[in-house]
Amino acid sequence: MTGGSVPILMYHEVSPSPHPAFRRYTVTPRAFARQMRWLAAFGYRPIDMDTLVRARQLRGSLPKHPVVITFDDGLQGAVDHALPVLQRHRFTAVFYLVAGLMGQTTRWLRAELGIELPIISWDTARRLAGSGFQCGAHTLTHPRLAQLSPAQHRPELVEARDRLEQELSRPVAHLAYPFGSFDPRVREAAADAGYISACSTQQGLSNRDDDLLTLHRVPVYGHETLVDFAWRLRTARALSGRLSASLRDLSRRIARPMYR
Repeated sequence: MTGGSVPILMYHEVSPSPHPAFRRYTVTPRAFARQMRWLAAFGYRPIDMDTLVRARQLRGSLPKHPVVITFDDGLQGAVDHALPVLQRHRFTAVFYLVAGLMGQTTRWLRAELGIELPIISWDTARRLAGSGFQCGAHTLTHPRLAQLSPAQHRPELVEARDRLEQELSRPVAHLAYPFGSFDPRVREAAADAGYISACSTQQGLSNRDDDLLTLHRVPVYGHETLVDFAWRLRTARALSGRLSASLRDLSRRIARPMYR
């Protein structure tokens, strides 16, 4: 399989105690474990971005039911609570790291939401990479790139990649745009900086025509149910109305033995 639609799941935080201001973007460990069990039960095969890119460039193939699991920001909670679940299922994932704030906090959320969350250290990132997880760039400081001048956004892209490669001792060729903020100038700058893929926050499944430097993703939200997750996995879109109620009722009746 070289093409087809691939869900690129977009996570941020995983925490048993979601901060109210970040609840939308926080999945509980219990919910995350159920989602990963769902993937395993229905034969999904997590892949990394290298595998996806090779397939899109017709230099490799994809497994049946491929999925990419991505985490933006490199949050400590996501690593603490998602990693054991991923390892239990022998799943891989991609962690997009804010290279200039490693071991610090999400300073950008102070202005946005009035909160700060801890970011993993370089030592933790090296352990991630050494355990087979892929680390990509999420810029140096998590700005809205499309609002910056070329003189400002270029170092955010170039220096982030350089620092990640130096600290992790391995190539870094994959990017996620902070806030999903990009425009044609930013896309061109990402290509010039040496990235071969870049994830956006544009909602949708990634198909064979998807631009490798503006890939679509499937958001995973903390307030949604397992049925919502399963629906997004197939369509990238949210459930609504009567269909949502019907599927949730069906899920309770058929999934209870598996997800007690």
